[in-house]
Amino acid sequence: MVMEINMFIQFSKFRKLYYIITLIIIAGSIYSLAAFNLNLGIDFTGGSVLEASFKGERPAVSEIRGSLNSLSFGELNIQPVGEKGILLKIKETENAETLRNDVLSKLNEVGEIDNESFEFRSIGPVIGNELKEKTKSVVLLSLLAILIYIAWSFRKLTHPLASWQYGLAAIIPLIFNTLIILGSFALLGKLYGVQLTIPVITAILAVLGYSINDTVVVFDRIREKVLKEKGDYVDLIDHSAYETIGRSVGTSVTTLIVVVSIFFLGGVTLKYFALTLIIGIVFGTIFSLFLAPNILITWLKIRKRK
Repeated sequence: MVMEINMFIQFSKFRKLYYIITLIIIAGSIYSLAAFNLNLGIDFTGGSVLEASFKGERPAVSEIRGSLNSLSFGELNIQPVGEKGILLKIKETENAETLRNDVLSKLNEVGEIDNESFEFRSIGPVIGNELKEKTKSVVLLSLLAILIYIAWSFRKLTHPLASWQYGLAAIIPLIFNTLIILGSFALLGKLYGVQLTIPVITAILAVLGYSINDTVVVFDRIREKVLKEKGDYVDLIDHSAYETIGRSVGTSVTTLIVVVSIFFLGGVTLKYFALTLIIGIVFGTIFSLFLAPNILITWLKIRKRK
């Protein structure tokens, strides 16, 4: 009975459809990045961050902005935090101490600030550029390390595909997943002024680890079947994907329940960290089941044609 169900659910049968849908989404993400660019936060561009809470009722954001506009900051981002808190992001780094005092004075004009909650930090443009370069290096090194790890773990597999092909088949969906996240943030930055910050980059790295774990589970089942069972390679992949779909979807859904809760209840500082995880987990799960295994099948068919 299980065998009949497995044969009925052929994931590989619709791989061209998976490819078309994936390419459309990736094309949209690349267009979003090219057309809108990423709205980099002050972590990367340099600037100042101020966080504080009012003792009484928090004034309206428009009232706070009106009070601070007289300081001529240029770009100013105001985000409410909780019931009484506020987070200010200012692309201004010169005379940090004067800036801090001026902002505190203006905020006290519209409401009384709780001095114990007042936090201020400034990031210079040199540090921001250094973080930008290090972030690129960290992401690229992470992908390379994953490729090497999978190639080594699957080194016993030499037929019908080499171990490095499993590694590359796992890396391609990760790259796509990262592009989708960045494309989403480029669009959000254009529409709502959402910024790419260090917490978002941290979430992207977490997504890489989470997604590769899902893919490795599927690939590990394929390895077991290839080494122990005789049969058509495509059928073995279909069976492996079917046998792991319950585990992958179940794990992702339980994780998403927590992450979605953080998105709605965790406050503004965690909102886009959680959003990154939501996008990455959803697409990571889909890619690990429907894209990564089918890349192996496509390579096999290309190899047979040679």
